[in-house]
Amino acid sequence: MTYTVHPSAIVDEGAQIGDGSRVWHFAHVCAGAKIGRNVSLGQNVFVGNKVFIGDSCKIQNNVSVYDNVTLEEGVFCGPSMVFTNVYNPRSLIERKSEYLNTLVKKGVSLGANSTIVCGVTIGEFAFIGAGAVVNRDVKPYALMVGVPAKQIGWMSEFGEQLRLELTGDGEVRCSHTHDLYVLKDSQLTKQPSESSAASR
Repeated sequence: MTYTVHPSAIVDEGAQIGDGSRVWHFAHVCAGAKIGRNVSLGQNVFVGNKVFIGDSCKIQNNVSVYDNVTLEEGVFCGPSMVFTNVYNPRSLIERKSEYLNTLVKKGVSLGANSTIVCGVTIGEFAFIGAGAVVNRDVKPYALMVGVPAKQIGWMSEFGEQLRLELTGDGEVRCSHTHDLYVLKDSQLTKQPSESSAASR
C-alpha cells in the first residue's frame, strides 16, 4: 500500500487512492471513490462512492464529500465546509436519481463552514470565504463572501487579493509571484510567464 490509513479510518474495498495520500482518524472512504496522489483526508471526513478527488487536495476535518462531487487538482476544503447533492431533499421522498453534479476546478479554496449548493461549477483558483453559501456558478479567480455568496474581488493563484475592479478591463501583477493578471470583459486570466512562453 502506497498511502497511509489511520487504524481508526475505514477504506472500503475497491476504493482507489493514489500514492502518498493520507487518511486520518475516523475517516470513511466508500468503495467507488477515486482519490488522487498526495491527498490529505482529515479527521472525520466522509467520501462517497461517486466522488473524484484530484491530486494534492486537502480535505480538512469534518467534511463530507457526497456523490456527484468532483474536485480537481489542488482544491482546499476548509474545516466543516458542506457539499450537497440534492437541491430539494425530503426524507420521505427518494431522490437519488436527481443528484446534481458539482464541479470544483483546479486550485479552488473553500473556506471553513462554507456551503456549496449542488449543481454549480466553481472556476479555477476561486476563493470562497468562511461561512459563505454558494448557490450559483463562480468565475475563475473570484473572491466570494456572504449569504448568498457575492463576488467582492479577485484572488491570485498565490492566494492574494488583487487590486482590480469587479468589471471592465484592467491588469495587475501579484506582489508575491509577479505574475500578470488581465481583466477583460469582466473575466480574469493569468498571462503565461516569459519563461513558460519561451519554452514552447
